[in-house]
Amino acid sequence: MDQELRELYQQVILDHNKSPRNFRKIDKHTNFAEGFNPLCGDNVDIYLILDEDKIIDISFQGSGCAISKASASLMTSILKGKTVEEAEKIFNKFHLLVTDKLGDNPDIEDLGKLAVFAGVREFPARVKCASLAWHTMINALHNKNEKVVTE
Repeated sequence: MDQELRELYQQVILDHNKSPRNFRKIDKHTNFAEGFNPLCGDNVDIYLILDEDKIIDISFQGSGCAISKASASLMTSILKGKTVEEAEKIFNKFHLLVTDKLGDNPDIEDLGKLAVFAGVREFPARVKCASLAWHTMINALHNKNEKVVTE
């Protein structure tokens, strides 16, 4: 990862950790899921309002490291207004990005600000921090009641 991307990575992570977007509980949510990363203690609750196949609103609550909170913040900002299918496609590409399965020169422009998480792949222990909210969101989309646990 080049120096410019490293600096952007740090700035975006710090900004979304300090001032997370959509950090609240949606009282009248239609879908909900909770996630936990026992390795570092991150926990996240994802709240959704789905109308047919569209994410009308999405939010999160929880506690964790800067990467975990920033990932949840960016995720909720990007997925609001998307369809379930679009959310699943973004999840899949994000997951490939952070697990280093896109190759050496990945085409990540369509991920927008999520591209800053390309740096996470250099720190395998942090992949679970970055992906916890995403796996939890997938459970929320499909109203799966089991808690997401990254181990």
